[in-house]
Amino acid sequence: MSVLRESRFGAEITWLGMVPAGGSIQAERRDALDLGFHGITGERHEGCERASCVRVKNLYQNGTEIRNVRQLTILSEEELALIADEMGLDHIDPRHLGASIVIRGIPDFTFVPPSSRLQGPDGVTLTIDMENRPCVLPGREIEKDHSGFGPKFKRAAENRRGITAWVECPGRMNLGDRLRLFVPSQRGWREEG
Repeated sequence: MSVLRESRFGAEITWLGMVPAGGSIQAERRDALDLGFHGITGERHEGCERASCVRVKNLYQNGTEIRNVRQLTILSEEELALIADEMGLDHIDPRHLGASIVIRGIPDFTFVPPSSRLQGPDGVTLTIDMENRPCVLPGREIEKDHSGFGPKFKRAAENRRGITAWVECPGRMNLGDRLRLFVPSQRGWREEG
């Protein structure tokens, strides 16, 4: 019996991008991404390992070498629309958020269970790490094009910032590709025991 079951939801890739190494988090739009075990060649978050950061400060000293499960940032088109609406904007450009992939079709995407998989037509498979919590960096990028709106981002993006993921099986993703969602078959964790 498989530990992962295919969900009834799939997604269409509506935007692809990569954040060049060094510099801001602003992504450059792409028509396709070639994904290796290291992520995207030349990308800011490329690598099988990375230095630990504030997200895991309760586990490691800052800069400790750890497994890179933050190779990609995946966002939901539906959640981006909610963020834009709350901020008073017509839309949010995914490049301002350092997006790798924007998808359409999976409800409540930011809370898809960790260890779920998104699989493309050629077998390329991404493993979802966890929710990508909002920070001030996207707000700074938004502010460059929409004066006065950048500071609104962090609050508006709460519970809508998408997820981080890493490449489990290399391959190619193209605009318009359909992704299949596989979720863990285990029940939800009950903290009380």
